[in-house]
Amino acid sequence: MKNQNNSSIFSKYLHQYVEGNVTYLEQDFLQIIAKFNVLNLKKNQLLVVENQVCPYFGFIESGILQHAILVDDDEKTTYLALRNSVTSSLNSFLNKVPSRKSIKALVDCQLWVIDLEGFKDLLANNEAFRQFYYNLIEKQIILIDDYRIDLLTLTPEERYTKLLQTEPKLLQEVPLHYLASFLGISTRHMSRIRKNIK
Repeated sequence: MKNQNNSSIFSKYLHQYVEGNVTYLEQDFLQIIAKFNVLNLKKNQLLVVENQVCPYFGFIESGILQHAILVDDDEKTTYLALRNSVTSSLNSFLNKVPSRKSIKALVDCQLWVIDLEGFKDLLANNEAFRQFYYNLIEKQIILIDDYRIDLLTLTPEERYTKLLQTEPKLLQEVPLHYLASFLGISTRHMSRIRKNIK
């Protein structure tokens, strides 16, 4: 794992979450990028192992990561993290407790990752990172709230249609059984829905 100079995608992602005088904070952005390292994962390699402490908070420059739990020996997808997003088993990472889920690369992935010591240092001393993290968490809470309400109020067809409208990349890049699990639909039912909704 090493730090690389080609950080333009990561830098753009950071900038979109920071408000105010960005020029004034430019040194902060350079410090953030210097604290992160590049990590390459091969397909099916685990970033986080269930029941072990999550070592990183990371930005996905390329690839797709599956968040999953085992329920009665059946793997359930709880989240699909795409490129240009962040990922972690956050409670495990922040509190050094065993993760309740695994995070696996569905394809080869490249991430920018930071360990807890570096993460806490940036939160304490870097204004741009504080803004980035606050705004990111706020957005994620809203998305999770909407997702949970959708599971309770929308039909499987409506959930699929919404995903088609909001995350078309998922439908193109993620295998059917992972999408079905993520949407709380059986694979067979998901196949029927896909045939009926184009």
